[in-house]
Amino acid sequence: MGVALFTFVERMDTPAADTFRIFLREACGFLLEALGKPSSNVPFIMPKRIADTDAFKQIEEHIGSGPYSFKRDDFKPGDKAVYLRNPKYLPRNEPPSGSTGGKHVYVERVEWNLALRDAQAQVNALVKGEVDIIEQPSFPLIPGLKADPNIVVYTYSPPLQYMARFNHLHKPFDNPKVRQAAMAAFAQLPFLQAQVGVKELYKTCPSMFTCGTPYASSVGSDIQSKSNMKKAQDLLKASGYDGTPVVLMKPTDLTAIDKLPDVAAQLMRQAGFKVDLQAMDWQTLVGRRAKKDPPDKGGWNMFLTAWQGPDIWNPIANAALDTRGEQSGWFGWGKDDRIVELRNQFMRETDETKKKKLAEAIQARAFEVATHVPLGEFDAPLAARKNISGFFITNGNIYWNLKKN
Repeated sequence: MGVALFTFVERMDTPAADTFRIFLREACGFLLEALGKPSSNVPFIMPKRIADTDAFKQIEEHIGSGPYSFKRDDFKPGDKAVYLRNPKYLPRNEPPSGSTGGKHVYVERVEWNLALRDAQAQVNALVKGEVDIIEQPSFPLIPGLKADPNIVVYTYSPPLQYMARFNHLHKPFDNPKVRQAAMAAFAQLPFLQAQVGVKELYKTCPSMFTCGTPYASSVGSDIQSKSNMKKAQDLLKASGYDGTPVVLMKPTDLTAIDKLPDVAAQLMRQAGFKVDLQAMDWQTLVGRRAKKDPPDKGGWNMFLTAWQGPDIWNPIANAALDTRGEQSGWFGWGKDDRIVELRNQFMRETDETKKKKLAEAIQARAFEVATHVPLGEFDAPLAARKNISGFFITNGNIYWNLKKN
């Protein structure tokens, strides 16, 4: 989204210490959305000395968020990160509102325990008071947490959405008809039941854009939302699929999505696919999915993931709809000139009614060529001890405004 915005920017200036201006080359219909995006990719503002860092060098200075400063000498990668209240920070005199508003700090120190990875161990530590918050407890443990009188369970808003992503470069998913067959096999409910399980925390959603947001619709979704396994089997037979195995990557250490690949493998096998389910840790998966090599040379055919609601709620933010082929910045490298054309129109459109129609056209085409598969939505839980107050739940856990009694 940031790259797309950059193409519109002619220049910027700062007429005052608290003001900046952006001058555009042409009309741009998503400028405010891009600047206000609260999750990846975020338009962070940083000091000039840091922004001037060579693009091929790692930024070495870590300064925190404003309300908090990062305590680098206590940082242990993979173990612990510490943030201290910034005494020089002056919050705005207004209530907090997501990632904006008044950012008041009432605790001196926030310590992230990165080493406590086991889900049950996290819950045990919370129950004993050894930790105050679990940022995302394991779904099967939610009922027990809700039953504890000393624990409160919150949910993030807006919801997150699961997604299956194809590699469009290699067989068998270089063929859109094969991708359509997989899409037809992927009813959302089995994924949600297996991965989340807590009925009140999940829902099916026919849209590729976050349900409940302005561009959400069911346009074009019938191939998935109204399909069945017989339809998927028929589509696969008609596609000319030759039995090429689907290399499906499964993370072993990321409990938030670790069951999704098992469901995908089962459904694809029922549809008639041959599936090679390969288990690996998340870091290995992340490194491997960036490779464009064929699956038998260390590449891949499919992975599954989850997106924050703001990351997919419009056609520009949704990375899976960047269909410039190998020029695309996101893994899978789908190519479709029609979607590129429609997204270009969306970028330049300023009329909200017309933007809605363009979003529907983009989604209809994306279902038609099967860029990816939306797999339903869920509310991510957060668990905290009752003596922690001041939560305002947005698309992630924010630590300003919190008080510990």
